[in-house]
Amino acid sequence: MSGELLFSPTALPPSERRKALFALLVVTSVWGATFIWMKQALNALETEINTQGRFQVIAILVAARFLVAALVMYFTFSRARSALQDSQQWKGGLILGGIMFVGFVTQMIGLEEISPSVSAFLTSLYVVFTALISMFFTKSRPTRTLLVGVLLATFGAGFIQGPPHLTWGLGEILTVICAVFFALHIIFTQKITQEVDPIGVTLTSFLVVAVGSIVLLIFAGGGRSLEQWSMVFKDGVFLQVLCLGIGGSFFCLLLLNIYQRYLNPIQAAIIYALEPVWATMYGLSLGLDEWTGWILLGGGALFVGNIVVEIFTNADEEE
Repeated sequence: MSGELLFSPTALPPSERRKALFALLVVTSVWGATFIWMKQALNALETEINTQGRFQVIAILVAARFLVAALVMYFTFSRARSALQDSQQWKGGLILGGIMFVGFVTQMIGLEEISPSVSAFLTSLYVVFTALISMFFTKSRPTRTLLVGVLLATFGAGFIQGPPHLTWGLGEILTVICAVFFALHIIFTQKITQEVDPIGVTLTSFLVVAVGSIVLLIFAGGGRSLEQWSMVFKDGVFLQVLCLGIGGSFFCLLLLNIYQRYLNPIQAAIIYALEPVWATMYGLSLGLDEWTGWILLGGGALFVGNIVVEIFTNADEEE
């Protein structure tokens, strides 16, 4: 498959394209809530974090989240169950799930060393990496409109919580690697969901992330007792894990796999960068964040970036 074809969205009439845009906007709104759910779960597990380590606790939460998502997929869609017998679905799931898994792991380890604001900024670089990798494969530059959107989205996502204070170390490097893999996930989603059933590959990718998290946890010396896994059922954790699994993984990644193929991957990355805007709005409403001018500046840059891309992309297509 050529690079141009790899990054060519599936043709859609304007009304269906708008449906795809709306679907991905809904994805970002739910992803924004996952920050709150994860924070609530970690707050309820402070004792376990102090005794077992933050890495092991997060690995259990990630494994539980994707197991919940996989179970919901399995019992909701007969096509998902059929995918378990399809080697192509497993191939696609291994690629997408493997990329997601590496992204989650590097982000988890990086968070041990750096602040959440620095992590958010460096993770937002996936928008830039999506553009760079697209340029590499297609041997062509994105349009000026998309480049402006990339810059605005990266600035907005990185600075919405204030300017990050970078001191390059292992945590920062791992988080940049995380951003590269999140960009690869966007790009390979574009390719794979045009070749195989998005519903089937969603289930296989969930299973890959869940099993990968469990294996990594065991290698790290944890996950070998039911007592440790019982933290998932603790008050203040179980409901959050269900929300993460059903909302953040099942609902969001299913919509992403179905609809992202109808958009340019760079445009999709710019839309996904709205995630911290939603997270900040939820945090403000719940009293978890405080209002600053950076919220207006960063959120405004993200909003303008998406508006510019949508308006001028439509104008280019009509022309």
